[in-house]
Amino acid sequence: MAKTAQTSLLARLTRAFLWLLLLGLLAAAAAGWLAWKWLDAPLSLRSPQVELSIEPGTNPSAVAQAWVNAGVQTRPRWLLEWFRWSGQSRQMRAGSYEIETGATPRSLLAKMVQGDEAMEMVRFIEGWTLRQMRQALADAPRLKPATAEMDEAELMAALGSPGMPAEGRFFPDTYRYSRGVSDLTVLRRAHQAMQQRLEQAWAMRAPDTPLKSADEALILASIVEKETGLAAERATVAGVFVNRLRIGMLLQTDPTVIYGMGPSFDGNLRRRDLQTDTPFNTYTRPGLPPTPIALPGAASLLAAVQPASTPALYFVAKGDGSGRSVFSTNLADHNRAVNLHQRGGR
Repeated sequence: MAKTAQTSLLARLTRAFLWLLLLGLLAAAAAGWLAWKWLDAPLSLRSPQVELSIEPGTNPSAVAQAWVNAGVQTRPRWLLEWFRWSGQSRQMRAGSYEIETGATPRSLLAKMVQGDEAMEMVRFIEGWTLRQMRQALADAPRLKPATAEMDEAELMAALGSPGMPAEGRFFPDTYRYSRGVSDLTVLRRAHQAMQQRLEQAWAMRAPDTPLKSADEALILASIVEKETGLAAERATVAGVFVNRLRIGMLLQTDPTVIYGMGPSFDGNLRRRDLQTDTPFNTYTRPGLPPTPIALPGAASLLAAVQPASTPALYFVAKGDGSGRSVFSTNLADHNRAVNLHQRGGR
């Protein structure tokens, strides 16, 4: 009888243990299902967009807490456990990130692992001066103004090109950058891009070019950039200036005079301005000016080193809104073109 009772008790205990085990397994399965569902459920955010900058060396626990502090409304412990459980916690990259409504824990981690940073952009336009370019940097969103107080010499030294004039040394393009980086980062990329483009262009120079160096090619390219925005005429405009350089004729290009006038230029170029000597006045000084006068684009760089073969020594804008010019081989024809297109035939 005692043995039967013991057997019955053991059976009841076994059934109870199995039930507890089953309940435990069901609870674990339910927890796992809920966790899996949470990974793909939209996170609750305090605002439509939540931004966070993660510094290098930040540990996963601090990253999880930082997201919650920034506006992700969940428990930092849950985020941390997800980072760890995924096996990717050590692959999260520093940077500036932004998530929007609809982001999930899974997409949040993927963004940091892939380095899918929130980016801004700044554009440098062909023909801009250094002053205009630096103003664009000052106006660019979320860019640290590390160079704002630097003069040109300090700026070029910081870029690793001490003693190099800053004007024209940056390639005009659109540059994307991570939020919160220094403007020096953007400038370094633009400076390196121009150096590479200039080296490539100089390697393609015509064998009979009168230009003595890549720097001279850059200066001429900047003048071409300011003289015409018409792609079809860049090489011909460059050809005119190359012809003048070959025979020692003054370049007599208005954009260099305007550049030399600096802030005093009021939009109206007068005869006295053409006669007032500055290092950039190509009406009073022979050869190229001492530095570029603007940012030349790739097309102007190529035109400077591969100018069109033309007998022209003069050109004047038609002034009809087409952007086209009239090219002449002699002064008499040029003066007639000036009278017709710039003075209304007077």
